[in-house]
Amino acid sequence: MTDVAHALGPLFLLILLGAAFGWARFPGGDFWPRLERFVYYLLFPAMLVSTLAEAEVHRVPVFALAAVVLGGMLTLSVGLWLWRKPLALEAPAFTSVFQGTARFNTYVGVAGATALHGQAGATVAAVAVALMVPLANVLCVLAFIASGTLGRASLGQSALALGRNPLILACLIGVALNATGLGLPGWSEAALDLLGGAALPLGLVAVGVALRPQALLRAGRAFWLSSALKLLATPLIAVGLAGLVGLEGVNRDVALLFAALPTATSAYILARQLGGDASLMAAIITGQTLLAGLTLPLWLPLLGVG
Repeated sequence: MTDVAHALGPLFLLILLGAAFGWARFPGGDFWPRLERFVYYLLFPAMLVSTLAEAEVHRVPVFALAAVVLGGMLTLSVGLWLWRKPLALEAPAFTSVFQGTARFNTYVGVAGATALHGQAGATVAAVAVALMVPLANVLCVLAFIASGTLGRASLGQSALALGRNPLILACLIGVALNATGLGLPGWSEAALDLLGGAALPLGLVAVGVALRPQALLRAGRAFWLSSALKLLATPLIAVGLAGLVGLEGVNRDVALLFAALPTATSAYILARQLGGDASLMAAIITGQTLLAGLTLPLWLPLLGVG
């Protein structure tokens, strides 16, 4: 547990630093929303392209990894939808619980994998992101449509936004460069490495700034349901699937780490735009991120990570 705590502790310190900046409203204005967009649209995609383009992807058991990281996401998503009536949640609240269960924080995941296993962990994490981001986005948009908060008229717009997702595009570009053998020629590798190196620290600080502790005042049954499914049930399902498909070593560690991550801060934007319960979403994001600071250092050693 000590090794895991040492690896993940600095990540959560950066998140807490961001929370302090947010509370102090420093440096003010629209600095943080603009920085978050800068990280999301440029720095993090640069890191994904850089990692995937030069990675030894053939060393990653992609199908076994997909079975674990996507299997848990699909299992809980389908289960939630089948139980939506017994849960007796209003449609906007249900979509927020759904997002809180299906989405994951890519910044914490990639930073944690790198801290635990260096470049090997970063490579597996990049592959996991390439697998998980498209499915998570599709499932969440479908949840909004099926719940009736979005409306079929917006289906085309949602599909267009999905196709423009910078993380999905970055993964496709990185995989294409790797598969064709082009890699990153000339100075492009060093340039992307420099850009990508700034992504994780700035992204983690931005995660902290986005936290809304006051939203926890309305953290009722829906919040605890989403948090239990995301931080407890998902890792347990991943353990079972990893044993079933024989996923081992760094690949297993990263798969379990991604299964135990809190939900993504971008879920709040989607909730606000597509008719979800934005206030509940803010509570879920904040509460899960804070709880993950406790659950991740406990879960991972128990599951044999580190």
